[in-house]
Amino acid sequence: MPRVCSLLVVLALAAGSLAAQQPRLGTVDFPTSASTAAQAEFIRGVLYLHSFEYGDAAAAFRAAQRIEPRFALAYWGEALTFDHPLWNEHDREAGLAALQRLAPTPEARAATAPTDRERRYLEAAELLFGGTGSKAKRDTLYAAAMERLHSAYPDDDEAAAFYALSLMGLSQGYRDLPTYMRAGAMALELLSRHPDHPGAAHYVIHAFDDPTHAPLGLPAARAYSRIAPGADHAQHMTTHIFLALGMWDDVVRQNEIASGPDRSTWVPGHYTYWLQYGLLQQGRVDQARALLDNVRRNPGATANPRRRAHLLAMRAAQVVNGERWDDPALSWQLDTAGVGTGALALDAFARGIAALRRGDTGTARTALASLQSLESAASQGGWGGQPGVRAALARELEGALAFERGEREVGLRLAAEAAAIEDGLVVEYGPPDVVKPAHEMQAEMLLALGRPAEAQQAFTRALQVTPGRLPALRGLARAAREAGDGAVAARAERELAAQQRSGE
Repeated sequence: MPRVCSLLVVLALAAGSLAAQQPRLGTVDFPTSASTAAQAEFIRGVLYLHSFEYGDAAAAFRAAQRIEPRFALAYWGEALTFDHPLWNEHDREAGLAALQRLAPTPEARAATAPTDRERRYLEAAELLFGGTGSKAKRDTLYAAAMERLHSAYPDDDEAAAFYALSLMGLSQGYRDLPTYMRAGAMALELLSRHPDHPGAAHYVIHAFDDPTHAPLGLPAARAYSRIAPGADHAQHMTTHIFLALGMWDDVVRQNEIASGPDRSTWVPGHYTYWLQYGLLQQGRVDQARALLDNVRRNPGATANPRRRAHLLAMRAAQVVNGERWDDPALSWQLDTAGVGTGALALDAFARGIAALRRGDTGTARTALASLQSLESAASQGGWGGQPGVRAALARELEGALAFERGEREVGLRLAAEAAAIEDGLVVEYGPPDVVKPAHEMQAEMLLALGRPAEAQQAFTRALQVTPGRLPALRGLARAAREAGDGAVAARAERELAAQQRSGE
């Protein structure tokens, strides 16, 4: 009979001198039938897996396999590193290959798991990677298997954590509110019982990282960076909540930590993009511009489509949010090979609105034509993966052109259409995909038309969608002052002053 061991890992994976060498990743209790040595590597893999540090997780699971080649859950864990449910990324072939190294068939693999519980974990992975049908169908089968496992073993915290994650994975990269709330409630309950569990904190944050529900995730965001300081993603992940609440000091600090201590190695990516956005909302336009220069010139800045897309998005954010319409970055010839329609749309909008603000309507019309062609193109994922994002950007730029040539009501109507499209989008996390939020543009037009009370309403709505956004706060303060609403104007001015002081 195999010896069942349960290792409680508290911020380290071994005692004595080994503990000091291991990064602190949190605590999980995941009993298996493995030997003590294999179990230690397995737990390390699970901890990395909960923080989406997939490469490090895979290395730990493979280390467990080398120690104990017939340890079934070590292959289960490695397979799961090839499924990134909240990023809508899934490498079926790689996951299946990891399972097949254990044994060639599902039946043979099941025979290596000595307990019912371990077989159930393996069965779930078989459905995710080896089942038939589309990814969406296999995600559904996997979530159902995790629900069965959770029901059969209600005291298994890892079953609860991975079940909550599987529920959010059903949304194919977009937020399905009822499902996310269900997953968030499960993760919150787990976190209340195990305040050092990295998966519980992480999944609470993902469930609630929209402006409406973000207050529910704030305690988890405050805790996660302390739970797993050894995981870069844990440092960044806290800012999903901070950004949704307009907490720019925290957004900047945590993304600087996540990006690493050596700034010479920073490249266009998720963490630097969020860092730049935080700097811009503090009014630190020059620092954000220096960051853009830094990541662009570093080796590997455009090494793959993901980085190229980030660089396009960062340039668009710099121009639009920094309102530097003659920024030399607009003349950069950037490689767009493999970049999705969303990032290309952000780029076209930024080039178009900047040209219009400079008085170059010809270039702005050319950019609008590009944007309209992207609007009808098939989605390729990434930024603006929802077709409505491209539609909103196109209406905004078309409306701005009409407004500039004197067709004020036409421009206002098109901006209102863009705002209605934006309201219909699935709520996403992070810097807005509609790089110039449509309610904000609509409000600025109303203010220019001398309709401050209506502008105040539109700015208020804009700040509900993107809390603490600097241009909207500025606009609200001015609109409320002109509308005679001194209380709202004073409150907006105080928030604005505090926000800009924090960036000094």
